[in-house]
Amino acid sequence: MTYKELISHGAIWLLRYDFTFEYPKPFMPNMVHIGGINCMEKKPLPAELEEFVEESEHGFVVFTLGSMVSEMPKEMATQFSEAFRQIPQRVVWRHTGPLPDNLPDNVKILKWLPQNDLLGHPKAKAFITHGGTHGIYEAICNGIPLVMLPLFGDQSDNVNRMVYRGVGESLKILDVTTAKLLTTLNKVINDKSYKEKMMKLSAVHKDRPIEPLDLAVFWTEFVMRHKGAGHLRTAAHELNWIQYHCLDVIGLLLLIIATVVIVTVKCCTFCFRKCCARKTLKKKEE
Repeated sequence: MTYKELISHGAIWLLRYDFTFEYPKPFMPNMVHIGGINCMEKKPLPAELEEFVEESEHGFVVFTLGSMVSEMPKEMATQFSEAFRQIPQRVVWRHTGPLPDNLPDNVKILKWLPQNDLLGHPKAKAFITHGGTHGIYEAICNGIPLVMLPLFGDQSDNVNRMVYRGVGESLKILDVTTAKLLTTLNKVINDKSYKEKMMKLSAVHKDRPIEPLDLAVFWTEFVMRHKGAGHLRTAAHELNWIQYHCLDVIGLLLLIIATVVIVTVKCCTFCFRKCCARKTLKKKEE
């Protein structure tokens, strides 16, 4: 079975989708929105990490470009490091590449970090991210403003949505410099409007009648209890490609238009010939 066939035969689609992040659009009845399912309650941080963030007088920044980025060039890492050196906040940085020279004391580098637990910490001030949906939903859930560096795929679109909502700023990863990063980071941290808008977005996101995980469990068990959910599936899955793309309807409309055009042209041609024939007859009579 192909992926396309698997999708078309799915009884229920569980979509990590929420309108605080996505734009409004219509959906089929068998599409269940579970956006924010990864927003879990904050767990205690490891002792060493907890001590590092708790001792930060001005709060801390979380920085990760996701698991798809294996490492960052040393030159670029140095630019980030120099920017972090100039801010009063501490930085928890997920980094697996070559370490920058003269790493500042306010930066802690880890190969893995408990992202949601850090974002849920009361001293978290900003989140530097690549703009993946997982991280963005965690930022929304915890009300943390964003500095975003999109890399590939849907990340640019994700980032533009958050910039439009006024909860973060975007930088181009290939054009980023120490000065640009420092300016943007200070803006997001010190301008209260980013935090206020993100907190409002977070409140709307979490104001729902049922938690996404419970909703996903309910519909999964619903399909198991009733051996499917055929009454919710659209008939579009049963159409052939001609019907699905309305080619039969389009063909009929084109035929009607062509018929009208041909009849109109024939009528105009007939009238034109009649007029010309009368003029020719009058000239001969004169």
